[in-house]
Amino acid sequence: MEARDATAGAFVGTDREKKSAKKDAAPKAVTPQTKSRMEKIFGFKKEDLCCWESLVALLNRPTDPASLGIFRCLFGLLMAIDVTQERGLSHLDYKYLDGAPVCRFPLFSFLEPLPLDWMYLVYLVMFLGALGIMLGCFYRLSCLMFISTYWYIFFLDKTAWNNHSYLYGLIGFQLAIMDGNRYWSVDGLRKPSIRNAHVPLWNYTLLRTQIFIVYFIAGVKKLDADWVEGYSMSYLAHHWLFDPFKVILPVELVSLLVVHGGGLVLDLTAGYLLFFDATRPVVFFFVSYFHCMNSQLFSIGMFSYTMLATSPLFCYADWPRRFFARFPSFLRGVLPFTSAEIQPSTSCLYPEIRSSSECRETQNPAKPSKLRFKHKLGAVFTILYIAEQFFMPYSHFITKGYNNWTNGLYGYSWDMMVHSRSHQHVKITYKDGKTGEIGYLNPGVFTQSRRWKDHGDMLKQYATCLSGLLPHYNISDPEIYFDIWVSINERFQQRIFDPRVDIVKAEWSPFKTNPWLMPLLVDLSPWRTKFQEIEGSLDNQTEIVFIADFPGLQLENFVSNDLGNTSIHVLQGQVNVEIVDEKKNSTLQPGDQIQVPAGAYHKVYTVSERPSCYMYVYVNTTETVLLQNFTKLQELQERIRNGTETEPLPPELQPLMAADDDKEAEVNATDPVVQLFLKRQRRMKEVKKRREAGVLERLGRFAVKKYYTIRRGFLMTAIAIRNLVLGLPPVEQLRREVAFANMKEPEAEANPDETLRNEVGHAEL
Repeated sequence: MEARDATAGAFVGTDREKKSAKKDAAPKAVTPQTKSRMEKIFGFKKEDLCCWESLVALLNRPTDPASLGIFRCLFGLLMAIDVTQERGLSHLDYKYLDGAPVCRFPLFSFLEPLPLDWMYLVYLVMFLGALGIMLGCFYRLSCLMFISTYWYIFFLDKTAWNNHSYLYGLIGFQLAIMDGNRYWSVDGLRKPSIRNAHVPLWNYTLLRTQIFIVYFIAGVKKLDADWVEGYSMSYLAHHWLFDPFKVILPVELVSLLVVHGGGLVLDLTAGYLLFFDATRPVVFFFVSYFHCMNSQLFSIGMFSYTMLATSPLFCYADWPRRFFARFPSFLRGVLPFTSAEIQPSTSCLYPEIRSSSECRETQNPAKPSKLRFKHKLGAVFTILYIAEQFFMPYSHFITKGYNNWTNGLYGYSWDMMVHSRSHQHVKITYKDGKTGEIGYLNPGVFTQSRRWKDHGDMLKQYATCLSGLLPHYNISDPEIYFDIWVSINERFQQRIFDPRVDIVKAEWSPFKTNPWLMPLLVDLSPWRTKFQEIEGSLDNQTEIVFIADFPGLQLENFVSNDLGNTSIHVLQGQVNVEIVDEKKNSTLQPGDQIQVPAGAYHKVYTVSERPSCYMYVYVNTTETVLLQNFTKLQELQERIRNGTETEPLPPELQPLMAADDDKEAEVNATDPVVQLFLKRQRRMKEVKKRREAGVLERLGRFAVKKYYTIRRGFLMTAIAIRNLVLGLPPVEQLRREVAFANMKEPEAEANPDETLRNEVGHAEL
């Protein structure tokens, strides 16, 4: 809350009116009231907090609606765009797969998606609600349309949860109870009584505190040792956006100081520094730079732009009036109000004017208003909501069943980017309850999501779903076991769930600790520094995987024929390696190693009393040979083009004489290596051309891509609404309509299905 908000009173006068008032007041030598230091810094006096009535009066103090109105418009616009992209309107048929056997992960088991055509209607309602919020048209109804459909879709799929999607729902809910249509809105044109009218200060307090919580709690969560030591997002330092920092710092320090240190400091301080006049301009620059970088680093939809739109909320509430007053007068008809004549509002609490000087300072003062129930209700709601938002990120001691290696469902804890995961090995084993037959399932069968691998609640839902689907494939009373290996923040790959537990029959409760969750081996975290030393000692062709396992468990692994020279090196503990085909066993101590054959299974048993640690060292011989062949072909092609190749080429190498963009030569190549080489050359040339493209070309390509994405969403929606109103057309007509909706730009060569998934899919955070 700034001083300007606190002293807004009923009206804010124009510069000319202020000068006139000063002239009138000068002969009478009225001494202006001086503000205390606290009021200058924070915008309120300590007396405003001394009792309940004073606090209610403070939170309901009349405030300029301009900044809130501009934010409402921007938020509605961004959410309308978000509906077509991250919410999934443009790929709804891929997302819900109407009629197909699909395992879903709703928050509440009774939630089910509607038939596909009806889901398009739900999305249309959400889009129209966002559009209504942007325009301030039938504002309350638009907010209700948006948040009801938004939260339904949000609760329908836990696998799509993330912090910013949760934030959108919270802001939508807040706007629904605020007076966001008092400035630059269609409702203001329809109802002159609310046009350019005051809003209570708690409208701003809620939004500002919500954004403060997003920053500050995210900073507190980054005090985690993994983040401070630079293990959470170390891969980001290799992105081209950090190239300017790499001019003066090595990559390791860029990761530690810029990525992790800079992110920690910004999140901890931004929420505070945005409140104060002296620090706000500097923080504006850094948070804007931060969010613009995030928009390029991560696939996070409209989140970066939404956070940019929230920053002006911390400025004086009348900043839009002063900003748009600078525009030419002929644009005033379409621009927001610049007039300072603000109407009184019954939502606000107006104080009594106690002196004639106060009366002269306020043009056409509003009548004093009495403290009403709705004023108290607004204050109570503000306090309770803020308390709840501070509590939610630390409420995991209640919902213990959702805790895994990280606490709670990812999405409401503001632990953004604190944890990165990689999955090395996932095996799903089923056992027929009647015949005892054992078989294996393709990981991810009957689902499009990958989140179930990290969350016990989703794993339970997945196993329950599979147990209902497998009987259709002659598997009775199935038992289902999961063996999932995960590395979190560059630790060892280790099991996250007990592979000996039948998840179908396993107990799970949202309020009890998950009994089949394996503990994270944090005692082995210091090994990460040794990992870097070991990896640094290897050549570029050698790859390595670090494994840790629990006593009494085993890892069954198959070495592909492509992976020659594969060996196991023991780092800690004791293991027994069994070569299945050869029926040979070897016991290894720390420092020992053994070669394992390619194209065969082997088992690694942990026989020590403490967890074992070992590593696989291998070379992808197939890839190595292929790269060597590519190098030879590249040298031959260069000699052909510069005229130094004098020997005649055999028929299988003659396509190398064609130009890089000659697709016919690629198709006509008879040698598969030559064909793959030409295809690789063409793609590398395309990538280089895209990277060297100018700003206008990039913007044009981006606009075309988004146009076809949004176009598909609306055309498919039109088809769905037509189906609901008029019924299904003949199949051939429906096929033609969908094909028209799927039409892509002429340059698009990729599979349309894959392209759509790549365009709208967001990163695993």
